[in-house]
Amino acid sequence: MQKLQDYWNERSSQQKMILGAAFLGTFLMIAGFAWLANRPSMALIYGGLDSAQAGEVIAGIERAGVPYEVRGDAIWVEAGQRDRLRMDLAAEGLPAAGSTGYELLDGMSGFGTTSQMFDAAYWRAKEGELARTILALPNVASARVHLAIENGRGYRRDQNGSASVTLTTKGGAITREQAAALKYLVSSGVPGMQPERVTVIDSQRGIVAATEDQSGADRAAEMKRNVERILEPHVGVGNAIVELNLDLVTDTELLTEQRFDPEQRALISTVTEETTDQSNSTGSGAVTAASNLPDTEEQPGDTSQSNRAENRSQANYEVSRVTREVQRQPGSTRRLTVAVLVNGTTQPGPDGQPVAIARPEAELQTLRELVASAVGFDEARGDQITVKSLPFAALGEDGTLAQPGLMDRLALNDLARIALIGVFALAIILLVLRPMMRNRTPAPAPLPMLDTSLPPMPPMMGGLNGMIDDEPSPDNPRVVPIEFPGLETPLSLPPADPVARLKAMMKERHDESVKILSGWIDNKEKVN
Repeated sequence: MQKLQDYWNERSSQQKMILGAAFLGTFLMIAGFAWLANRPSMALIYGGLDSAQAGEVIAGIERAGVPYEVRGDAIWVEAGQRDRLRMDLAAEGLPAAGSTGYELLDGMSGFGTTSQMFDAAYWRAKEGELARTILALPNVASARVHLAIENGRGYRRDQNGSASVTLTTKGGAITREQAAALKYLVSSGVPGMQPERVTVIDSQRGIVAATEDQSGADRAAEMKRNVERILEPHVGVGNAIVELNLDLVTDTELLTEQRFDPEQRALISTVTEETTDQSNSTGSGAVTAASNLPDTEEQPGDTSQSNRAENRSQANYEVSRVTREVQRQPGSTRRLTVAVLVNGTTQPGPDGQPVAIARPEAELQTLRELVASAVGFDEARGDQITVKSLPFAALGEDGTLAQPGLMDRLALNDLARIALIGVFALAIILLVLRPMMRNRTPAPAPLPMLDTSLPPMPPMMGGLNGMIDDEPSPDNPRVVPIEFPGLETPLSLPPADPVARLKAMMKERHDESVKILSGWIDNKEKVN
């Protein structure tokens, strides 16, 4: 303690202020680290709640007496109390469901409620009920349903409404099967709505396509996974690289075709007509004078008879005609190209070392047939499949295992404690050990014998005034090295008051100063 007190007394006022500020800063830093170390570990209990839900949850946490923090739209509580607190809040029905269902209609009365107001409340209640049902999915954190229904009244029957479902997941993506189920769920809950009029949107990944309307990229990725899955049991995991290019038709096309076949005839109608004609005629005798007399018998004349029969048949034929109308929708495959690169095999070489070689052609042909069956190969469409075997770059059989580092295994509190211990150790070194080491001077080395044949020392005051000056100059700097006989290194006087500088020099090198003064006295006596 005496050394510390001497060290403090030897400091100037400016140095004392610096030491005080450093001590205060160190104390505040140590106090801060201690606060962080003793602070309880916080864990997320709920996030993404609206203001009303968050207020109810915070009220429940305060009733339980558990410390909490609000960071944005997230609520953090002590890690050890999180699970128990979550179950207690769930027993109280917190957080409450954000959507409101058919209870909206309970508060509506018949007086003052128009048909437009009732329709708006009804569809709002419908959206809330659908959102509640969607929240039952295990990987859905929040859901919003928007219905766009035409308020057509009168004699209109067709209502082409549409809907959209916006989801926020808890980490797992919405699958195509779930998207298809959500489409049928919403379309079944709204009269007259078709499933294809419903759009499912993931807040992080965009539109989720169902199985029947998946895009070309999704179909290509699924076919690629199928090829890899069928090759990996034989060649091993990571020994097959598959690249697939799927060219799809993106245009809508309508084809109408008519064909006439003259070789084939079709009987349309048959007309049969029969005609019969029969006539008899008898002529009178010649006209004479006797025929003009009364009571005269008429003389018979000439007699003629005719018969006619006619049959006519007509058949109508039409040339065979085929009419075909084909409508092509976007999404059909226009051309498919598959490239498969398979790793080679290793065999012992002449020197006994393993050598990588390509797989035989028969094996590649078998793999090609498997790939063709997996992707639906159609040669008439122009599809192409290429299967080659080449040795891959040498990699470790077991790969590289990712080991967690020291920073990953340490928690925040552990890091704070380690930093606190380091700060304490550094403070002890700076405030205690360093002054003690500086005040502890090593034993002086034995000085050589002073040369007694040196010229006499100049007068004390003149020598000091010539060597030590308050005002520095280029010829006489503020720090003046003084060389004395018998010393390997010259003494340097610090820039201060001459007397104070001399005192500081003599105090710093006490033993050497005593020997130098003794040498001066002995030299003066010998000169006299």
